[in-house]
Amino acid sequence: MSKRWTIVAALAAVYLIWSSTYLALRFMVETFPPFLGTSIRMLTAGLILFAWVRWRGAALPTARQSRNAVGVGVLLFVGGLGLVTVAEDVGVGSGITATAVALVPVWAALISGFFGRWPNRTEWLGIAVGLGGVLLLSGEGDFKAAPLGLVLVVISPILWSFGSVWSAHTDLPDGLMSTAIEMLGGGVVLGIIGFTLGESITAMPSLKSWLALAWLIVPGSLIAFSAYMYLLRTVRPALATSYAYVNPLFAVILGVTLGQEHLTGQVWIALPIILLSVALIVRSRERTPAPD
Repeated sequence: MSKRWTIVAALAAVYLIWSSTYLALRFMVETFPPFLGTSIRMLTAGLILFAWVRWRGAALPTARQSRNAVGVGVLLFVGGLGLVTVAEDVGVGSGITATAVALVPVWAALISGFFGRWPNRTEWLGIAVGLGGVLLLSGEGDFKAAPLGLVLVVISPILWSFGSVWSAHTDLPDGLMSTAIEMLGGGVVLGIIGFTLGESITAMPSLKSWLALAWLIVPGSLIAFSAYMYLLRTVRPALATSYAYVNPLFAVILGVTLGQEHLTGQVWIALPIILLSVALIVRSRERTPAPD
């Protein structure tokens, strides 16, 4: 497969698969504790991926590369994914969560400034519009019932964005070995947090939760996360994070139909505002030359 078609396939994976993972997370936490369930997800996916890349002949990473990969994994899978899972566990709907997480390109544009590329005027406008969308979304019913959920879905994409931007500026293992170490590092820390908070699995989880976990491990982690890390290494961050256009739309549709979620009018107003902020930033970064 040519590089162009590999990029297209990777984009399709993060566009379509990740749109479904928000609802799958909601189904998983019905009978799995959030941190331990996510730990099982990341450790299983990481072990499978690590075994596969070693079988393909990939070299073991250096100690420095492993430390960096674990750091990125903690930001992505504990700070980003773990907090989203807890938000859904406390009652925030999957479509609303996906709408808030759509701000990843907005936060990534701001965080890029710490790595030598501050936003231009159009990007600052996009950041302001995006924050306005979050303020509007904060009045949605789920956040009024579970204010902790609002805090988590605001912090989560910030940490995910920092991990994504940092991964492009640090020494990491080659190829999928990087993704495997990130998953394993994040999974271990998630498990430690879960046990520290007193989480445990005292009864057999439901079939629906097991199926959701299987979906999150194979398509959601092994395929989509690997595709995302490939995009971060291969294309501009604006294109790699452009899934934020698609995920909230499909996630809202899936939440309303399959998840039987009920959304207020504020979500339908906040969603296009947030997508407008993403569009401003992505279009601006596409037209701005990358720094040497």
